[in-house]
Amino acid sequence: MKKIIQKFEVEYLQVLDEKGNADEKQMPKLTDVQIKKIYEMMILVRAFDDRSFSLQRQGRIGSYLQVKGQEASQVGSVFFLKDKDWVVPMYRSSGALIARKHPMYMLYQYWGGDERGLKSPAGVNNLPISIPVGTQTAHGSGIGWASKLKKEKTIALTFFGDGATSKSEFHTGLNFAGVFGTNTVFVCENNQYAISTPREKQTHAKTIAQKAIAYGIKGIQVDGNDIFAVLKVVGDAIDNARKGIPTLVECMTYRRGDHSTSDDAKKYRKDAEVKAWEKKDPILRLEKYMKNQKLLTDAYKKSVAKKATKEVDMAVEKYEKIQPAKKDDIFTYMFEEMPQQLQEQYDEMRRR
Repeated sequence: MKKIIQKFEVEYLQVLDEKGNADEKQMPKLTDVQIKKIYEMMILVRAFDDRSFSLQRQGRIGSYLQVKGQEASQVGSVFFLKDKDWVVPMYRSSGALIARKHPMYMLYQYWGGDERGLKSPAGVNNLPISIPVGTQTAHGSGIGWASKLKKEKTIALTFFGDGATSKSEFHTGLNFAGVFGTNTVFVCENNQYAISTPREKQTHAKTIAQKAIAYGIKGIQVDGNDIFAVLKVVGDAIDNARKGIPTLVECMTYRRGDHSTSDDAKKYRKDAEVKAWEKKDPILRLEKYMKNQKLLTDAYKKSVAKKATKEVDMAVEKYEKIQPAKKDDIFTYMFEEMPQQLQEQYDEMRRR
């Protein structure tokens, strides 16, 4: 006799459709001022992202991974966080970090090859960007557990892509969170590709969100290009995390650009697919809603774009005036007391 313990189905939420119509019953509680603030931040992230791509092509920063198309997933996920909460970012989390008060000039500094650019602003708990795929999920569980042990209400929110769910650290992180009930929110930005590997070849599971079932935590799938759906779902997940109830959120979104500036997505993606997702653009969708609600005029739209461009210009100017780090730093900041082997290498470097 077979007994079905639980069906492998998860909830999916969309609040705002592609025409800008919202399901008012599912709308998160937001004032008009907050909606405008969110819109302005998404425009700023897009402006930063576009300039980053140009700077890389001009040789003024190093490699860069674009956020374009994923602004709602990132800005929406961090909107309800408090400064004392922890954000554990991945390499495509520049948008989330900007929304978390990380200075743009410092992000340019980091993408220009200077690790000092990832020093978090005072009073804001942002971890450095994680380059290894998936490792940050375990970090998020650990931080969430530490908060629980200290009887704090702070939470850890960690970002990762669909490709990271095939890594062992993803499973370690979720299993740990489920066993210990950590104060953690896991946000998977499923942008349909792990570099060049399409989502359907990444996992045979119908959803990534359902992987939460195996670890005894909640999993939910959300339209990641719908800013209101992301705010609703992640906002609820944040509230639950403060109670020691972790959640896996799968944001269904799309990477509009290449995987990185060293990639050429045209080799593995069809133009028709890209154009179809352009119509689902999170900023375009929000603008349609704001026009319907009389919150967006042509004059306001132009002023927001102009302000964002100005802020990015100032960030680039400030970044390019930063003096390079001293070569000695790679040695002198590694240990409190330099071991003999490192001292020998340091002395050789100075001789040369």
